[in-house]
Amino acid sequence: MTTIAIIGSGPTGIYTLKGLIGARVPLDITIFEAEAVAGKGMPYHPALNDKAMLSNIASIELPAVRETLVGWLARLSDEELLEMGLDQSQIDERRFYPRVVLGWFFQAQLEMLLRMAEQAGHRVEVRTGHRVTDLKLLADDISLTSRTTDGEKLRQHFDHVVMATGHTWPDNSEIKPGYFISPWPADALGSIGNASVGILGTSLSGIDTVVSLATNHGSFYLDAAGLLQYQAAAGMDAFAMTMMSRKGLLPEADFYCPIPYLPLTICTDEAIDALVESGRRDLLEGAFALFKQELATCDPDYATSIGLSLLTLEDLTGAYFSKRQDSDPFVWAAQNLAEARNNQDNHYTVAWRYAVLRMHEVIARIVPALDSADLERFHKHFKTIFVDNYATVPHESIERLLALRRAGKLNIIALGGDYAIETDGLAVGAALVHAGRRDSFQAFVDATGQHTLDATDIPFPSLVRQ
Repeated sequence: MTTIAIIGSGPTGIYTLKGLIGARVPLDITIFEAEAVAGKGMPYHPALNDKAMLSNIASIELPAVRETLVGWLARLSDEELLEMGLDQSQIDERRFYPRVVLGWFFQAQLEMLLRMAEQAGHRVEVRTGHRVTDLKLLADDISLTSRTTDGEKLRQHFDHVVMATGHTWPDNSEIKPGYFISPWPADALGSIGNASVGILGTSLSGIDTVVSLATNHGSFYLDAAGLLQYQAAAGMDAFAMTMMSRKGLLPEADFYCPIPYLPLTICTDEAIDALVESGRRDLLEGAFALFKQELATCDPDYATSIGLSLLTLEDLTGAYFSKRQDSDPFVWAAQNLAEARNNQDNHYTVAWRYAVLRMHEVIARIVPALDSADLERFHKHFKTIFVDNYATVPHESIERLLALRRAGKLNIIALGGDYAIETDGLAVGAALVHAGRRDSFQAFVDATGQHTLDATDIPFPSLVRQ
């Protein structure tokens, strides 16, 4: 039998297993999981996440394993749903669920896949408490070394190895008193008390940090009018949070659109591939022209409003973000949330938003073919709008930020490009040096998300050397 190792039993490992057990020939598969329980994955593990943290993927966007997320939730008992903080009325394919709920879902799906694999004649073993420490490519196979929680060292050979190792988070996020290089694991933030808190990052990781801290120091509730409010706990008068990023913008609320995506007509896979195959040197300009044509065709009013026809690539981000940057971020967030909710209720799709969303993977096809100069231009002037469009957040996340703002517990700073975060000489926390002033925070969290890793960061020394 062909032997295959899967390192990690989170979502990537689970979808890999799903694909493998569809093989017509029997396979011998070993899944290595460092944690004591398989199937939850680091992004959704209850030991790493606060129960209030929401996933950034709606149920409808999550590919089915043995069943869909909504299908799985629908067959659970009221008692099981209550344990997750849910009830039947909250089951909807467009809903964003807490991260820990997705962890339970994936764990249940893994158990179902294991039963399917056995019935199909595959041999699958799940080794929990086994951390893979090294991989080495040999002439005919791959040597894999693992270590158990008891310290036992094991070496085994496989025909194929899939690295589904997921996120890499620091063992200790608080590297100096009150200074955290990551908001995970979430329980590490429990040491932050009645203090001023600086949070670097305004995207979902920053919002997760804000929500976790807010629930540690108070509670959200609905007032008589049904509006979400926040009440700090007694003795938390000094507790306040300041989010900060270069633009000082909050992500927008998730917007309604048809899923699966409707086909594009101009900026298509075929058109981009033809550009790449043409060998033309101005590949990025050619792709940008296709982008402009598609956007103008899908939403001519929006194209006119930002002067799209006259924009160069370097002008695009300025035109795209202009109105938001000229507005108070919380005012914009409230207006955008109201619009998104109305569109959701009426199943109305904003054409330009949907066009940008559908084009992000199409445009990405040019990236491997760009020269270094155009790759830099792509990252600086083009990629930003796709990231912003794709990184919309649950409506509930925006609601919580607005509630904290009304309670006087949240502020946002636009840093621009000239700022510094300093910790030297401070007993706790960090100081922000910006716009000719210095603001000190008793606690500071870098919530900019996991940074890009390169080959030398692979946690298997022999493979790195090779």
